[in-house]
Amino acid sequence: MIRAADLLAWYDRHRRRLPWRAPLGGTADPYRVWLSEIMLQQTTVGTVGPYYERFLARFPDVAALAAAPEEAVLLAWAGLGYYARARNLHACARAVVARGGFPRDVEGLRGLPGIGAYTAAAVAAIAFGVPVVPVDGNVERVAARVFAIVEPLPGAKAAIAAAAARLGADAAARARPSDFAQALFDLGAGVCTPSSPSCVLCPWMGGCSGRRGGIAGDLPRRAPKALRPLRYGAHFWLTDGRNVLLRRRPPRGLLGGMTELPGTPWRAERWSPAEAFAHAPMAAVWRAAGEVRHGFTHFQLHIAVFAAVVERIEGDGFLHPLDALDAVALPSLMRKCVAAVRQAFP
Repeated sequence: MIRAADLLAWYDRHRRRLPWRAPLGGTADPYRVWLSEIMLQQTTVGTVGPYYERFLARFPDVAALAAAPEEAVLLAWAGLGYYARARNLHACARAVVARGGFPRDVEGLRGLPGIGAYTAAAVAAIAFGVPVVPVDGNVERVAARVFAIVEPLPGAKAAIAAAAARLGADAAARARPSDFAQALFDLGAGVCTPSSPSCVLCPWMGGCSGRRGGIAGDLPRRAPKALRPLRYGAHFWLTDGRNVLLRRRPPRGLLGGMTELPGTPWRAERWSPAEAFAHAPMAAVWRAAGEVRHGFTHFQLHIAVFAAVVERIEGDGFLHPLDALDAVALPSLMRKCVAAVRQAFP
């Protein structure tokens, strides 16, 4: 039998201590919960921790975030990837301040920029005690195993969401919705793990249909992933020894609004040197600095990096001092390009 009370008793003993969590029995800060949930999209807890602490020190509340210029927000976000999250975060903070605070229900939260169904449920449950179960990857895995849902994802999402709602319908779960949601997260993260689940440590071991059927470790099943296409580009490091030429990407689209080294568009065919140099910011003696490889959600990218030193920099963009490059909101891809140049020409 699956009882919420058993999970909550386990959670009271084994809950993770995370920087965005309120103490046991305390009231969660919606700003901290929302910020952590946005950061945790496509990113692990271990990676997010240090970024979260630095971000919170820079923007301690939603008003401070709303009042900040977008460039400061992007700089604080640099390295976390998926930069549309940072722009939506900023827009959402401004919307929250304009309305006088966070909505306290799922529907109101979903009306804010950048907040989808999962994030709205997570903030509503954890920060405001709304009896709803947010379904992230951990909860998806726990529900699929507990109810032995064998249909592959993504087709099984509706069945898994319904199963998660059944878990949350228990009276004990409804009495402690914030703790119940976080208990499910912790169970999936620490016990009901993707491979080799520690079933003997699970408070729901006896009632788990997946374990009884000997298939828990195989769930949830997933349809085969399509291969990500490969794209190519070239980017240019142009310096006069004191400054480097940078430019701003368009505000919308992949890496929208971020700073980058000048370069070519990204395409399916590899660029020949002659083709690439036609996109260089100026005529110069360009030297190859190696190739950078970077993965995005929907494609892999190979970038040829070239470097040149000139007396006077020309080209579209803006100059930035070399000794202050860390103050620029460079995405991870561009930091890899900079590292390639520095390794090739120390």
